[in-house]
Amino acid sequence: MAVLDEKMLEKKVWAVVGASDNPEKYGNLIYKKLKSRGYRVYPVNPNYETIDGDKCYKDLSSLPEVPEVIDMVVAPRHGVKVIEEAARLGVKNIWLQPGTHNKEIMELIESKGLNAVQACVLVALK
Repeated sequence: MAVLDEKMLEKKVWAVVGASDNPEKYGNLIYKKLKSRGYRVYPVNPNYETIDGDKCYKDLSSLPEVPEVIDMVVAPRHGVKVIEEAARLGVKNIWLQPGTHNKEIMELIESKGLNAVQACVLVALK
């Protein structure tokens, strides 16, 4: 595992953008895995009121605190807005699940001076 992966995994406040209440979706599996490992994790998805019994937030700006890491579980076409919002809020760390990034997303992350990991957090947490 890369050093940056390990550094991000040491952070304890995460937001899962694209969290889902469908137990078969990665947004649900990731959210539950982070919670089970003791992370303070916030589900972000405008389509849900709650996920796994927890309040779900419509966007990063409505979270009660600024997360240290954002785990992206949304298609790149939705990701640009999320990266822009994260940068405005001062979030420095973006964890990109497979399939959530493209050239535009990576260039945006670089232009904003953010850290990015491209890996599956489920694998990283084993």
